[in-house]
Amino acid sequence: MLATQVLFLSSLLPLLQAQETVLGVYIFHRHGDRTSKNFAPTTLTDLGYYQVHAAGDFYRNRYIDANATSKIFGISSDLVKNSQLSVEAPVDTVLQNSAAGFLQGLYPPVGVTLGTQKLANGTSVEAPLGGFQLIPVNAVASAASGANSENSQWLQGQSGCNNAIVSSNDYFFSQEYMTELNKTMDFYHSVLPVVNGTFGLAQDNFKNAYLIYDLVHVSQIHNSSIPSDNLLTPETVFQLQTLADNHEYNLAFNSSEPIRAIAGSVLAAQIIQQLNMTITGKSKSQISIQFGAYASFLSFFGLAQLPKVSDNFTGIVDYASSMTFELVTNATVTDTSYPSNDQISVRFLFSNGTASEHPLTPYPLFGQSETVLPWNTFVDQMNKFAIGNQADWCTKCGNSTGVCASATSTSTGASGSTTSSPSAGGISKAVAGVIGAMVTLAVILGVEALIMLLAGLRVVNKKRLSGRASPESASAVAKA
Repeated sequence: MLATQVLFLSSLLPLLQAQETVLGVYIFHRHGDRTSKNFAPTTLTDLGYYQVHAAGDFYRNRYIDANATSKIFGISSDLVKNSQLSVEAPVDTVLQNSAAGFLQGLYPPVGVTLGTQKLANGTSVEAPLGGFQLIPVNAVASAASGANSENSQWLQGQSGCNNAIVSSNDYFFSQEYMTELNKTMDFYHSVLPVVNGTFGLAQDNFKNAYLIYDLVHVSQIHNSSIPSDNLLTPETVFQLQTLADNHEYNLAFNSSEPIRAIAGSVLAAQIIQQLNMTITGKSKSQISIQFGAYASFLSFFGLAQLPKVSDNFTGIVDYASSMTFELVTNATVTDTSYPSNDQISVRFLFSNGTASEHPLTPYPLFGQSETVLPWNTFVDQMNKFAIGNQADWCTKCGNSTGVCASATSTSTGASGSTTSSPSAGGISKAVAGVIGAMVTLAVILGVEALIMLLAGLRVVNKKRLSGRASPESASAVAKA
């Protein structure tokens, strides 16, 4: 009898899933494979281009194609309607090119039939490149991922948030860091023959955990020969990655100092804002995509309590990884009937690596057991750590100069709440301007002063650098 009931319920699953409608999505995506951060400027490789294009094709088959498995309500299947998309990436070559490659897979060339326009004089014009579709990628400078983040070696250097910079620096003076530094000294020295073309003995330690791992990782992907590669056993490479994971997660998040995760806080507000625009616009703008660096993933993971689900959420995400927030409903959706807020839910999904090869899997947020949360619950939980207005950002970051001078003087009584309601949630355009302006200040002052203090840098002749990122600055670790 029980077996019969199970079979009956199983037969209903496709029907139940078919009743669900996807109203819109927000996708936060890491760039594809790139060259090593040790040799600036970094560039997107052909492999990286392939990865993000394949990811775009995956999301097309999931959300956009006429036969999509979870087709978004009202989305144009073939010819792109730019009003339905919001695509952003920082002013960074790797991230901008990754976004462009992704979009080529999301909305590929349409061919001669759809890509031909008839003019008033009776002649026809075919779009170049087989009907290639032009989709703008808006430049955004935010704490989620700052300008030139792929060339930055300081995780907080792009945030412009003073208190976040101080908090991340505190890690280098913690007992946890000092213990790890001393405990792993012999291990790092054992791989010195592999990396001594870039790192000297004094820099070959846990302080440079990410840059050392990045050098080895990129070399194993692209180099036909590596010095002393017999030392790079699977166990050694795994240890290098694990130590880099530990190093970066501790710089990106600390449960007792939430400001350290400023990137995740701003990202959370951006997610609320964009999804809310989808709801208030009744799915007129359905897809929001932002390309950013791995530090934003780690910060958000910590704030959303995802490490409680799996320790994997404390590790650096692979190239072309993505996390997706789906707006879904089981209510009837038509051109004249749209669900109310209490009929809408949010599903969080994550793919570690390009989604075309690694399953896009749902996970529960905020320490809860359900993978689908009511919209109002989702907003309430996100608002516990989201930072979405200029005055709040300035206050929590402890910034009082530049753009923040006027914000702090006129908003001294600003509340800690960032998004007051589901209909008004999200980061404002003003915040993007504030954080963008602070990026330059952070790069010039924060990176130079703080990294020199921590890593003991000295001024040298540029010719001696040979265009290579100084390994001594790796204590202010890479951001992507």
